[in-house]
Amino acid sequence: MAAIHDLEYAGVDIISDGEIRRESYSNRFATALGGIDIDNPGSALDRTGHANPVPRVAGPIRRVRPVEVRDAEFLVTNTERRTKITIPGPFTMTQQAQIDHYATPREAALAYAAAVNEEVKALFAAGIDVVQLDEPYMQARHEIAREYAVEAINRALDGVTGTTAVHLCFGYAHIVHDRPSGYSFLPELENCTADQISIEAAQPDLDLSILEALPSKTIILGVISLGNPEIETPETVAVRIRKALDVVPAERIVIAPDCGMKYISRDVAVGKLKAMVAGAEIVRAEIG
Repeated sequence: MAAIHDLEYAGVDIISDGEIRRESYSNRFATALGGIDIDNPGSALDRTGHANPVPRVAGPIRRVRPVEVRDAEFLVTNTERRTKITIPGPFTMTQQAQIDHYATPREAALAYAAAVNEEVKALFAAGIDVVQLDEPYMQARHEIAREYAVEAINRALDGVTGTTAVHLCFGYAHIVHDRPSGYSFLPELENCTADQISIEAAQPDLDLSILEALPSKTIILGVISLGNPEIETPETVAVRIRKALDVVPAERIVIAPDCGMKYISRDVAVGKLKAMVAGAEIVRAEIG
């Protein structure tokens, strides 16, 4: 409830529940699926190259129960604003697991996608306005992603009615310090069926000309850096938005933070969100 109120207080138009009940952006969903042996975890390298305990796929992956539906219902019940919820994408979950049951990672990704598809439909049925698939590993493992990531996303969104988004980024700034200045996997998402593509753009000072490769997509533009503890001024945010307007028309831009605010203090997070809203208001006034 406090997270919902913080977002409303900051003036955010489309709000989430702050993911406050979730251990991480991925584990809450990934460990709730059938076929996962959570008592005997596997091991996999994270995007920084370190081995971590991960879900071990020991049988057929399937959705055995609602996972985030209760969170969605709570959010919808406790705000009058538009709502959004995130769920880990099938490619990222495949990269964050030890696959012992399937012959290939692609087969596992498509099985994850089928489970995601059921959950996404249930989240929309609960009244959520926007559902986002978090897929940071498409950037971290871009060569593998080109083999089957878009196929898996499209399977996850098959038959879905409602506004959908896919998010990719360079990882939490608190953890991933060596960050490229551009994406190795982004134009490929023009071929996915998601309506919106969410990108980290502020911290890497992204060359936004790459957005020309996504002519059919709404861009969720990251304008708040999570690697800098200083709260942006509204004018700093406005400058970042104006750069995007040189490439993408205003009706195809949604303003957002770069990524999740898990590793920054509540006061700083709220301050950054208020600056984001004020910066967007500056630009709205300019373009009428």
